[in-house]
Amino acid sequence: MPVTPARADARPPIGAWVDPGNGMPRPYAESVLENPRSPRVRAVAKLVKRSARQETGLFLLEGPQAAREVLAYRPDTLVEMFATPTALERHPDLRSAARDAGIEIEYTTEAVLEAMADTVTPQGIVAVARQTPTSVRDVFADAPRLVAICEEVRDPGNLGTIIRAADAAGADAVVLTGRTVDPYNPKVVRATTGSLFHLPVAVAADLATTVERARAAGLRVIAADVGGGDFLANRDLLAEPTAWLFGNEARGLEEEALAHADLSLRLPIYGSAESLNLATAASVCLYESAFAQRAGRTA
Repeated sequence: MPVTPARADARPPIGAWVDPGNGMPRPYAESVLENPRSPRVRAVAKLVKRSARQETGLFLLEGPQAAREVLAYRPDTLVEMFATPTALERHPDLRSAARDAGIEIEYTTEAVLEAMADTVTPQGIVAVARQTPTSVRDVFADAPRLVAICEEVRDPGNLGTIIRAADAAGADAVVLTGRTVDPYNPKVVRATTGSLFHLPVAVAADLATTVERARAAGLRVIAADVGGGDFLANRDLLAEPTAWLFGNEARGLEEEALAHADLSLRLPIYGSAESLNLATAASVCLYESAFAQRAGRTA
């Protein structure tokens, strides 16, 4: 019986995608999300807004690195994961990790993925996870030695980078006070490159209470401030349990906030730069503490 050849413009059936190598349809799932305007796609896309995140308790993850980290460290928080077939071809380890975690990856078209994502050029993978903030009480109940307190940090990229730096320096937690940006803002999540899943991040309403708990846990509260004392002259103090206090990118710490600290220190500027970016300065401070604390343990 003769076989009717497929038309060149024939669309592959649902459950198949075109292999870029030979142009032939290839099965990949029983179904695929194709409509960018469907209620389900819109519900995911709404998570870029803080109001939707607050209402649902969920947040958006984008890209293979974020997916890799949440699968490795907090798979219990995953609600949904979406990917284009091409993206999973590029990152086959994610398919295996999702299977091991009991997570089913749902396939989408490129148009659907773009509608879900916050980035202009998404990397083909989006996930939805439950928010799991830590309480401030729990942060300081665990006898921490190094904590970052962010007061009025408004830039998502800065906050995400501080969380990443705190993770890299081995800090025990990050605490957000005042009107600091939401840690589940998509830009913050991307800037952490997965560190959001590695250490506790607590949201506190009040700086004074946070500082009180830090002191009760035996930490010295040191403010990073351009008007502070000589950093190098006080370096020996950093071997002790420390809570670093970082302020707003433009204004720094208000006088009221500075008054809560035990002391304030400034990083030296040896060149002609007007100042250091907040996230850069925070990274230096956290690493200086990490170096000093580890040197003290091995001395």
